[in-house]
Amino acid sequence: MRKIAIILAALAMLTACKSTKTLLPNVSGKAGEVIVVIEKEDWEGKLGNKVRELLADDCPYLAQKEPLYTLVNVPHGSFGDLFKIHRNIVYFNIKDQIDSARFVLRHDLWSHPQCVVQIDAPDADRAIALLDKDASKVLNAIEQAERDRVISNSIKYEERSLAPQVMEIFGGSPRFPMGYKLRKKTSDFVWIAYDQQTVMQDILIYSYPCLDDEPFSVESLVSHRNEILKANVPGMFDNTWMTTSQAFPITVSFLKYQGRSFAEMRGYWEVENDYMGGPFVSHAFFSRDGVDIIVAEAFVYAPKYDKRQYLRQTESILYSWDWDHTVDE
Repeated sequence: MRKIAIILAALAMLTACKSTKTLLPNVSGKAGEVIVVIEKEDWEGKLGNKVRELLADDCPYLAQKEPLYTLVNVPHGSFGDLFKIHRNIVYFNIKDQIDSARFVLRHDLWSHPQCVVQIDAPDADRAIALLDKDASKVLNAIEQAERDRVISNSIKYEERSLAPQVMEIFGGSPRFPMGYKLRKKTSDFVWIAYDQQTVMQDILIYSYPCLDDEPFSVESLVSHRNEILKANVPGMFDNTWMTTSQAFPITVSFLKYQGRSFAEMRGYWEVENDYMGGPFVSHAFFSRDGVDIIVAEAFVYAPKYDKRQYLRQTESILYSWDWDHTVDE
């Protein structure tokens, strides 16, 4: 009886948590938008400049200048119910009574799925010092929230025909939302495309034997990328193919996400002997048996539009890679 009582209590707690989340309204606001709750004096002063320096800096690897996030300033007196359900909120609590500056991260405070970053500080100077110290925490919290929303929608509205075909070759697969279609498939290469009339948001997945001494160096990743893309991603005209632009810097970072380690490469793609180009992000990692390198890459082509959100959406799909992916019927 005691065991049964414990189980029933646990089920009741889970049900209560689920019900609480269900009762919250859906988030409002556009993707990539952040509400900054701060008084006008601070917004127009050094603290506001620091916030803009952190959150509205130029988004990297885009041909045109676009901010990382679109910021909307709301003074405390105007921060009512309409703004409280926004998807991303950075809330500054500047009061003399506060002993020391601190960073607080909350999820689903007024809506779901919501990210609220609260900065408590006795004055603006110490809030600035905290932002300098915890800049990566603030950025990562908002970026992760934006990414998780894309992944959640990919799972909820998954195009179920794609993952089995990717897993057949590579042993794992990202989650592809509806609208994506298989464009090309070989024994070691898959092209999954979401192509509209003037926008392309595509995923390339390929593998090759791990023979290099430094398989995740920029030189190795770019060399294999150019070789494989030349063979598999033709341009619109004869004697044209996708390659890696040398006009933009290429960076490689080593990341870990949900237990998976990978090398993230960012750069700019272009079409040899043509004028097409755009940003790309790739994740390179070992196959499960350690014999091959697998690369999952997201690229965007949107010559008439801002590309920040297109790239963020497509890049987020890479983070949904699952070795044990199953498709619910």
